[in-house]
Amino acid sequence: MSHQVLARKWRPKRFDQLVGQEHVVRALSNALASGRLHHAYLFTGTRGVGKTTLARILAKCLNCIPGVTPQPCGECAACREIDSGRFVDLIELDAASNTGVDNMREILEDAQYAPTAGRYKVYIIDEVHMLSKNAFNAMLKTLEEPPGHVIFILATTDPQKVPVTVLSRCLQFNLKQMPPGHVAGHLKNVLEAENVPFEAGALNLLARAAAGSMRDALSLTDQAIAYGSGQIKEDDTRAMLGVIDQAYLLPVLEALADGDGPRLMNEAAELAARGFSFDAALQDLAGLLHQVALALSIPEAVAEDAPERERLFELAARFDPERVQVLYQIATLGRRDLEWAPDEYAGFSMTLLRMLAFAPSDTAPATRAAPPPARPESRPAPAAPAPRPASPPPWDQAANEAIAIPLTPGPSDEAPTLRYPACGRGEPGDWRALAESLPGATRQLALQCERLEHSGDTLRLRLPESQKSLLDNFGGKLEAALAEKLGAGLKVEFELTVATQQSPAAARAREQAARQADAEVAIHGDPFVQALVRECDATVTNIRPLAA
Repeated sequence: MSHQVLARKWRPKRFDQLVGQEHVVRALSNALASGRLHHAYLFTGTRGVGKTTLARILAKCLNCIPGVTPQPCGECAACREIDSGRFVDLIELDAASNTGVDNMREILEDAQYAPTAGRYKVYIIDEVHMLSKNAFNAMLKTLEEPPGHVIFILATTDPQKVPVTVLSRCLQFNLKQMPPGHVAGHLKNVLEAENVPFEAGALNLLARAAAGSMRDALSLTDQAIAYGSGQIKEDDTRAMLGVIDQAYLLPVLEALADGDGPRLMNEAAELAARGFSFDAALQDLAGLLHQVALALSIPEAVAEDAPERERLFELAARFDPERVQVLYQIATLGRRDLEWAPDEYAGFSMTLLRMLAFAPSDTAPATRAAPPPARPESRPAPAAPAPRPASPPPWDQAANEAIAIPLTPGPSDEAPTLRYPACGRGEPGDWRALAESLPGATRQLALQCERLEHSGDTLRLRLPESQKSLLDNFGGKLEAALAEKLGAGLKVEFELTVATQQSPAAARAREQAARQADAEVAIHGDPFVQALVRECDATVTNIRPLAA
């Protein structure tokens, strides 16, 4: 017997074998059980989610010899002939190949005659949006008043192109893309039944590559079995798909967090040496930044079994939410622009350099202005500084000239200093210094806290309600870290408030705002800058103070 591909062999034949479309199965099953049938159905959804499979199962339900049922027997002549594609009263039409009005008129003329072998004549029209306007017009009358023995099942990947006059005459069901977890679970069942050895990590890779299509997932699984000589291994599957282990991308984000350009380029060269696809690298980098954004804003949304979960939270603590959003946009735009780059490596490395260029002022390398040329003495500088233009969004700043000058940080208005003995392990320090000495996510939580009181073995801290999710996830770890520094038995009490003004994070934000304001005043008041604005019609953008 010849080999049958998995996508055909494991094509569902009953409603209970469909994966991920429970909402559609429930509605159709209830309608069939109660006899409330519609004369025209429209199934929409992306490729490979089961539109035509569902249509064939519905045809079996309607023509099963024992009677209309949501559970066809699968044994009668009608069920077997529908499964084999030989049932005379099931007519399938590919609208992509039969777009004309003549094809449609032929079908509609045939629809007037009673079924030959079954209870209903079922017409399945795939990719119905490809029909011509005249073909749709020819359908309308029959769709509105069809013979009682005719059922139309239309399927399309693009319902927006189906005329509203047709949509209004159909009962519409939208089939969902299947989440990777559902796909991987189904692949596991299939491979166990086929006695094919596999590694769980490989199934996750196949499920993600299928992008919600079960048919694509099974086709890729067939390919992976052939690639692995009868077994599916994670390394082989990764090589076959050309995908990147996200663990390889974590050092890229770490280099960005440190503002370390040489290390960033070394990581890019390492990816190139491994022969990975740079398009896939940017796609996975965007996915990793999505996880970082979740870890920052909604920690509980990060899956418990997410790869490198602990390291992901430690990395998230080193980024601001705003910068993560910019990095995500640079990654997605960089992927789009790869085809225009001189070569893929140049496009990828340029995207990383763009991410490095938009680092915040406390991590980015400072850009010092070149010495100004001699200025004409005959024109005195105006007394008033030029008005500050509106700053462009981060993704438009690359084309503008950035002028930075060294500034002395302004006076700090943070909370009164509380001295800690550090349990005899080092010099005394204030709460801000103590918070900044902590690792990972505990540091992020501590910086958001305002110290209220430290009495005996109890330390009372206050933090904004907006950081409650961070507290729920890392409050216990912060208490343990503080006990290690301040003495065993320390109890930390947390108090939630609307906002804090004396936390290290709030103090640092005020300092940065003051330094930014000083930088803007200094730049706009500089005579050379004023001369450029006045004589060369220049504009000043992207002012950043140098790191203190």
